[in-house]
Amino acid sequence: MSRHRQPSALARALPAGARCIRLAELDAIAPMDAAERLRDLPGLALLESARPGRNARWSYLTADPVAVLEAPADGTDPFATARRVLGRLSTDPITDPDAPRFLGGLVGYLAYDLGRRIETLPSLALADQELPSLRLALHDWTIAWDRRTGRAWLGGRALDERITRLDRRLAEVRERLLAPDRGAPVMADDPPAWFDFRSGLERSAYEAGVDAVRDAIAHGEIYQANLTRRLETPFRGDPWPVFRRLRTGDPALFAAYLDLGASPLTGAPRAILSASPEPYLAVTHDGRVATDPIKGTRPRGRDRDEDRALARELLGSGKDRAENVMIVDVVRNDLGRVCMPGTVRVPRLCRLERTAAVQHLVSTVTGRLAPGMDQFHLLAAAFPGGSITGAPKIRAMQLLETMEPVRRGPYTGAAGWIGADGAMQTSILIRTLVADGARLTLHVGGGITWRSDPAAEWDETVDKARGPLAAIGGREVAT
Repeated sequence: MSRHRQPSALARALPAGARCIRLAELDAIAPMDAAERLRDLPGLALLESARPGRNARWSYLTADPVAVLEAPADGTDPFATARRVLGRLSTDPITDPDAPRFLGGLVGYLAYDLGRRIETLPSLALADQELPSLRLALHDWTIAWDRRTGRAWLGGRALDERITRLDRRLAEVRERLLAPDRGAPVMADDPPAWFDFRSGLERSAYEAGVDAVRDAIAHGEIYQANLTRRLETPFRGDPWPVFRRLRTGDPALFAAYLDLGASPLTGAPRAILSASPEPYLAVTHDGRVATDPIKGTRPRGRDRDEDRALARELLGSGKDRAENVMIVDVVRNDLGRVCMPGTVRVPRLCRLERTAAVQHLVSTVTGRLAPGMDQFHLLAAAFPGGSITGAPKIRAMQLLETMEPVRRGPYTGAAGWIGADGAMQTSILIRTLVADGARLTLHVGGGITWRSDPAAEWDETVDKARGPLAAIGGREVAT
């Protein structure tokens, strides 16, 4: 980017190493449309609260990272390099309640298979996507939209204490966004009118897997496990138009687009396209932790009466409630490893939440990080999330490796931002498409308990796939 003057007067009173500037010109512009103006920059990342909700105040857009990590650190701490790189940014906390929570830090994903660096697991499933188990990009600026007030902000954190460099970067971003020739989005070619997705597991094989999980439960090995299958279709095109379809057709609390660069094998673009309804781990700058595991699902009804009947069925289901409570216990145990004694609580248990395609039971677990603990200690203690593994977590993961033919990759990992001031917001990567340079994939799954009916569990995965597939013009076809 070229050299420009310093930005205009600051709109918020922030620490010396941070900036936050009002961008009223973007108030009425959707984050997706603003992203169109930055798509020529590498490493585009959009984390958008595309549907109102209590966890969905802020949307963030950034690009052109100053560094990219694509592998966990060697040794016992897989996050050692990430922690060191994050330390290059100004770490002053953002205490102003009206300022964006994230002004700069790491943005990216942790793949489910990063769990292999944290726990001892067998290695049986095929790893065929050639994606890193960790990809975190260091960004010194971000654009933020406040859904509560409708206001847009441009902010950043100084890299290596170079505040003049930050001012120059912010001015360059502002000029790109507001340049007259960038007033209209430059749309890429539309993807195919229809995608045919095929499952890597036939119905009979998936139902046999459900029976195998039930058998493990009967023998006392586990209480539940989250069995998944992968749908895929050939794809080497531009993932961005697919994301626009997904985001528009299936609005989510945690929509995300992460540009992963070109495939080293095919040269085709790669990206993560997420419409996740499930938050994972959130931390404030002063160490308050919250997570909202989802367990228990029904489809939306065709009319109001059917919708309410399905909701009552879900709320009254002993199987679904037991499944949710078991995962809450797993999460409480994970948080207890890094939170102060007595601070881990469950303020909400098994409440009903809806998306366009399904309705869920959702609980909330909170805690307070113990002295000396940070976001990375929390990730190491709680990753992968209990809601997408099982109980007990490690044994469930070991068994799932013998039942799922391909690695999950980013699916059921986490995406989000990790702030330099100790704050963090992440989501579980479900309802997520992965463009890996050769195909477009979508995993779906469900929690299996002793009371699970194999046919019903298959039908639940079909219901879960229906929303994101319909949004992009896709369908599941028989193998």
